[in-house]
Amino acid sequence: MRILLVEDEQNVAAFIKKGLEEEAFTVDVATDGPEGLLMATEGDFDLLILDVMLPGMDGIALCRALRAKGVARPILMLTAVDSVERKVEGLEGGADDYLVKPFAFSELVARIRVLLRRRADLTSELSLDDLRVDLLARRVYRGGKEIALTQKEFSMLAYFLRNKGRVLSRTQIIENVWGYDFSPGTNIVDVHVKSLREKMDAGFARKLIHTVRGVGYIMKSGDDA
Repeated sequence: MRILLVEDEQNVAAFIKKGLEEEAFTVDVATDGPEGLLMATEGDFDLLILDVMLPGMDGIALCRALRAKGVARPILMLTAVDSVERKVEGLEGGADDYLVKPFAFSELVARIRVLLRRRADLTSELSLDDLRVDLLARRVYRGGKEIALTQKEFSMLAYFLRNKGRVLSRTQIIENVWGYDFSPGTNIVDVHVKSLREKMDAGFARKLIHTVRGVGYIMKSGDDA
């Protein structure tokens, strides 16, 4: 799952980003309202976290602008002001939830998961042939056998399955699994695909991850190869 965090306080942004990445989310950070608007409208994010007090454009104005542009992703607002009026303003502006600083990190994660579960297009399970991925329990099975994956391998596999049958470039994979702050020139995608294949395809006649030379990778049934 890919999240955009719009937060101008560097320490707060670093804390949230690190914690969410430990929960296997991919997190991109914008530091002001205009940058957040650009990234949110151009990027493929599953959820947006907006601080209320932002330079250039405050979080509530940003939320309204995103809804006006047709951005339907869940939006969680963060604020240091515990005011009913402020919360109402944010919710009426299009936010889905509100969290007051300081907050327990476990509550932030719980609220994020609730918002993601509410998405109409989000299923709790992804599958292809005899491969099954339980998104809520974060468990992977192939041919009835459970496969242990690292957080990044799991995120990559889920991204492949959500886009099965589509050719994905290395740049697309990096942006959606690692985020914008990772260099496209790295070979980290190939390294993780190799590891994922060794764990998931080894010992099975039908291979599910296929290389498209000069472009990237595609996940599809071995019968379609």
